[in-house]
Order: sequence, then C-alpha cells, then structure tokens
Amino acid sequence: MRIFLRTTLGIVAFIGVSTLFLVTAHGDSAVNNYIYQNNLQPANVTKSIWSGFPTNKYTTGKPDGVVVHETGNPNSTIYGEIAYMKKNYQNAFVHSYVDVSRVINIANTDYLAWGCGFPGNGRFLQFEQVEVHSKSAFAKEVNNAANYTAELLHQYNLPLNNAVNDGKGTVWSHKAVAHYLGGSDHVDPDGYYAKSGQTYFGQAYTMNDFYALVKHYYGADNSSTSGSSDSQSSSGLNANSITQPATVKYNRGQGNETAVLNQSFAKYRLYNHVKGSGYSTFSYSWAYTPAYTGRKVYVDSRAIKKPSKSTWYRIRFSKAFNAQKYWVYSKALNFNPVTFADTKNEITIRKGQYALRNHVYNTATLSQITGYSKDVLNKTVRADKKAVKSYPNGSTVWYRFKLNKQNIWVCEQALK
Repeated sequence: MRIFLRTTLGIVAFIGVSTLFLVTAHGDSAVNNYIYQNNLQPANVTKSIWSGFPTNKYTTGKPDGVVVHETGNPNSTIYGEIAYMKKNYQNAFVHSYVDVSRVINIANTDYLAWGCGFPGNGRFLQFEQVEVHSKSAFAKEVNNAANYTAELLHQYNLPLNNAVNDGKGTVWSHKAVAHYLGGSDHVDPDGYYAKSGQTYFGQAYTMNDFYALVKHYYGADNSSTSGSSDSQSSSGLNANSITQPATVKYNRGQGNETAVLNQSFAKYRLYNHVKGSGYSTFSYSWAYTPAYTGRKVYVDSRAIKKPSKSTWYRIRFSKAFNAQKYWVYSKALNFNPVTFADTKNEITIRKGQYALRNHVYNTATLSQITGYSKDVLNKTVRADKKAVKSYPNGSTVWYRFKLNKQNIWVCEQALK
C-alpha cells in the first residue's frame, strides 16, 4: 500500500504535540549472523534533496527518534517510489528511501516529514524500504537501513533506545507508532520483515532483531536521554541483542570533537570495529583516505579494552555525521592536552549561552552536553577541580562543580 494512505490529511498530519555497556555474545538472528559472516558493508547515503517538499519544523525543534517503514508494494523500485512520492507529497512523504544498494535522502531531515500521522510526524525522522526478493538482497537492505538509522541517531545526538516494545525510545517501527501514539493504522515493516526472514532464512525477522543490528552500528548502548554512560550488565539484554565481549567498554562524545593524526599514525591500521572486540573485524589502508601528519579528524566514540587497558577512538575525515567511520588505536592521535588541579574556588555563572558538560570539551576523554549555563545563571557554586586545556592558539580554563550530585564542567567564559 503506498504511503499516501498513511496520513488522513497532509495539512493536519504534520502538526505535532508533542553508555557504556558490557555484553558477551552475538545474538541468534539468522539474518544478522549472515550479515556478519559475509562482512556486508552498508551503502553510503546519497543526498538528492528535492526543493518541492514542505519545510515545517519539528514539534520540539529537532527530531527525537527514527521511524522505519516499508512500501508495501512488491513490484516497485526505489526510483519509482521516489517519483511517485514527489507527485503525491501533499498526502505524504518521508525523508529517505533504502534498497539493496542505496540509501537516497530526498527530503531535508532538519524538517519533519508526513509519513506516520499525528503526532509522530512532528517528532520523527522517517525512511521507507523498498521490498526486495532474494536472500542476499534482504540482508543487504536491512543492513543499509540499520546503519542509516544509527547514523541519523548520531547526526541528531540522540541516544539508542528501542521503542518497539514499550513506546518509549528512539527506534520505532510504523507499527509501534500506530500502536502507542495513534495517527495511523499501519503495521509495517513487521510483516515484510517476518515474511522475508522466514522465506529466505527459515526464521522470521523482527524489529528487535533490527534494533540489535542498529546497536551494532551505533557503537554503544546509550539509552539515557542525558547521554550518561552507566554500565549495563549482559543479563539485562534482549536475547536477540547484538553483543560484544565484556572486555570492551564504550562511551560516546558529542560527535564534533577533534584530534589530529600524529607522526606515528601510519604504524597503525584503521578498522571497522575495535580490533579484538568480537565482531567480524577487517582493516582499511590509510592510502585510501585523505590522511597525513597533522590532519584533523572528527571523533565521536571512545573504547577501552581490558585487561590491556588500550584505548581506541572512532574517527571520520569529514565533519558530516554520515561520513565513513573508522576505529583507530589511540597512539595514532593527538588530542588537546589538559592539566588538572584541585581547587576550592567559588564561581558564579554570569553568562547563559555556554554548554555545561560531563567532561572538558574537545579532549581525549570526549564530552557530552548535560545542560546550559542559563540553567544556573547567577548561581554561585564551589568548584573542586580546575582544568587548563591548551591548543595551538592559546588555552582555556574549565571548572568542575556538583549539580544534582553530578560532576559538571563549565568554561571560564561563562563566569565573566
């Protein structure tokens, strides 16, 4: 069934109302295991934004999750669906389409789409999958879709959380939206997944299996909306979860922090996963990247392996969140150096436009925003740590204080 039936009135449909983890073994999804065993690599996103789509803002200013659809048309192609959508966008449209070899983004994800009714349209990023008809094609398509979902979550700094079973989270099926939020009576992609999995792999594929694959690409389970990285034991995971050895711990940064390749970078290899993490791991050559000593790279995640206590970072060569990502050993990178000292200074927050963070920004620890200085404007607090971060053109000073029993870092500029 084509997507224009998914909303009642397009003009009404868009009005919205509004970690770290320890795991032990791969899940039992036949589809996911096929993907790992064959080292299937997801397709890169092709942007082909059409200017004819409406540009309406999300209910809360930015999306808070991703909705997975499928077209319900066994005879269509990705380009046929895109052409049809452009002709019928006043009834419904989504941001992107996915098939066996492509992810095509045709509507600006900074604005909402009309694909799942009210109130979901005002909250979610949305993409469609074209139905495919072979074992390898289905595996490649869901692999593309899962990686794209993870990229969208990272792009909008969203945590990873499965909404399918309780209606709370960031990864949704259209069926889950209809069940928990209303606005639609559709049940995709569950039927398509189940039938294709059973037909080609002898086992129904589920949204929980898909979520496990998203987790695989997301890099770490970070289910808290504040971006905290509390440990999660393996006993609490879904039986179908994609998992990693208990010897690797991950934490995620904001995504736009940077490092530079040092003089020793070429001694090390780039990998699709942390080496020895338990995933099917392979390496890349630096020769196929724009790498050189002093080259700036963008860093979004850190991993620590035990018992070696070696540190790894996930990097990309472009600021774009959907750029190719690589894991690299920490000794290939230089971060801004930072020195710490104890202090007992009382500080007063006087400017409201600065971020409050869980660590000093743009250093080897990586950081996430936990709030803004406007939330504690004109408040006097006692700092217990002072940090001086150095960079090529100077230095900045940061202070640590307690807020709601959490350690918070603020830059000195917010105090002046």
